[in-house]
Amino acid sequence: MNKKLGLAVAGAVLALSSAAQAGITIPAGDWTIDISGNVNAYYQNTRQSGGTQAIQGSINYAQGTGRDAAGDRVANGINTGLLPAWIGFTGKTRQNDLDISFTISMQPGVSENSVTGDGAVNASGFGGSRTTFLNRQTFLQFGDASWGSIKLGKDLGIFGSDAILNDMTLLGVGAGGGLSGSADNTTLGGIGTGYIYAAWKGQITYQTPNWNGFQATVGLINPNMIGDANSATGLTPTTYNQDRLGVEGKLNYTWAGDVSGKAWLGFANYDVTQGSGASTSSYTINAYELGANANSGNLGVTGYYYRGSGLGTTFMGWLGANAAGKTRDSRGGYIQATYVIPTGTKLGASYGVSKLDDVAGDAAALVEENRRWTIGAYHPLTKSLNLVAEYNDVRTEAQSNTVDAIKSKNVSLGAILFF
Repeated sequence: MNKKLGLAVAGAVLALSSAAQAGITIPAGDWTIDISGNVNAYYQNTRQSGGTQAIQGSINYAQGTGRDAAGDRVANGINTGLLPAWIGFTGKTRQNDLDISFTISMQPGVSENSVTGDGAVNASGFGGSRTTFLNRQTFLQFGDASWGSIKLGKDLGIFGSDAILNDMTLLGVGAGGGLSGSADNTTLGGIGTGYIYAAWKGQITYQTPNWNGFQATVGLINPNMIGDANSATGLTPTTYNQDRLGVEGKLNYTWAGDVSGKAWLGFANYDVTQGSGASTSSYTINAYELGANANSGNLGVTGYYYRGSGLGTTFMGWLGANAAGKTRDSRGGYIQATYVIPTGTKLGASYGVSKLDDVAGDAAALVEENRRWTIGAYHPLTKSLNLVAEYNDVRTEAQSNTVDAIKSKNVSLGAILFF
């Protein structure tokens, strides 16, 4: 993947600031409008094996049973990958010694499998209709190179953001079926098998200037995006207003040279109330992460690790505590290596795992770990268009060996176009 396309991935597609890499640039008086995004689609074949008992917290489809409602272990589809299709609009200007910008984006998907195929009849799914356009970014930003910048609105969270942005499956599929099969709007990539989903969160964030490669970011985060730890999907919002904002932050260091790269250290802290009626409990999420990416010539290597209490697995807070509010410990990470061969094709291999500890009274079928192997090839057919082939092997194990592991093998072939 060439430098321009790499910037497009981290900028135009998953813009972390209004200074995203320009796509289609339109001058408009004092403003400059950038329109950028991607379209992607993949043929996916997922084959399940292993046990038939559901494992709570499995990332394999059909709620962790290894089969769909008809008992079939095979899923085929033409679907969106880890990234939904994306179109974003960023406006920039400089006024009164301030750089000012806004970003608004929409994310439609290919994975519409209702009767009509156009959203007129919505297929129910996790978090609502699978056909609804996602809205992952609506924020304003202002600042100056001398003192930093402030962001207000909805954008990618801080904790876990570098983990997903450095994941090679960002260009592809990763864990293919997701939570409920190939009909979901996107796949999981490495989410739940090496890192916690950073998610798209309302926030007020301050980022420092760049001090010789060092840069810090800290944000006050909308706390009500934390799902009930014991809900079926982990995406059900808590029924109570939280009594304080969440806090996320990170410190980055970037360097150049024959070996260039980036290292980061991050944290997250939330107070959470869960449950409903008289059955409520409270707990605290405390988590930290560290990671690094280094590149030398055609070789790239990434390593990442996270650990937390109350953090849960896959989504922040999911299965992080029992109904009484007793927190579970979790940890995980991934290692990844990529190499660009003379044809320009980037070949990559990645291994990731997310582990969850149990507490007294937990069920035998609670997830203990989700782990994934990925082998991928990403070929830049043009500076904007990549052809992608991936093989993913995912395994879920429960806390007790009396519950059989669930395994899935996913093959995907497709393309992703950036503009």
